[in-house]
Amino acid sequence: MSADVVGIGRAPRLVAAGMAVVFGLWLGACQQEMASQPRYEPLEKSEFFEDQRASRPLVEGTLARGALRDDDLLYRGVVNGRSADIFPFPVDRRVLARGQERYEIYCVPCHDRIGTGQGMIVRRGFKPPPSFHSERLRRTEAGKFFEHITRGVGAMPAYAEQIAPEDRWAVVAYIRALQLSQSARWSELSDSERQQLESQK
Repeated sequence: MSADVVGIGRAPRLVAAGMAVVFGLWLGACQQEMASQPRYEPLEKSEFFEDQRASRPLVEGTLARGALRDDDLLYRGVVNGRSADIFPFPVDRRVLARGQERYEIYCVPCHDRIGTGQGMIVRRGFKPPPSFHSERLRRTEAGKFFEHITRGVGAMPAYAEQIAPEDRWAVVAYIRALQLSQSARWSELSDSERQQLESQK
């Protein structure tokens, strides 16, 4: 085989090797350029932007995933702009049990276990909250209770950070159960409910 033929066979390999070297140098240059660009700490000053803030503000109207709370009943306790007297989901034993659990954690210190407003901190000298069994609060819409838990009212702080919306509704459902437990009339009970109460005497 002649030297010319050998040279022709090597040419493509030499071209490929040369291209690989050029690509490697180009890639290294890009990587070096990215690695040496300015790095900013949060809220650090930057000369690049006109307002000199490295941390960019969110675009107006931006919401985090899952933060589009467009259900007024569930998240605000209102229907057509007015306090609702319905619940955003069916109230069953599971919901009441959850409401009782949250109520005993967050509400009992002030409102006591049955909602008369004579909790432990009241016994220590703090102003008592109103009883849930007053005629006014028995007539109050469920959505209004939800709003007070969410935003606070009077001396009561807001609990939006501590209690999720669904749990706030569960607490409201449990408050309704407490109100029924203290104000139900014998004539309103079914025969089976009366028999059950009679058997417990």
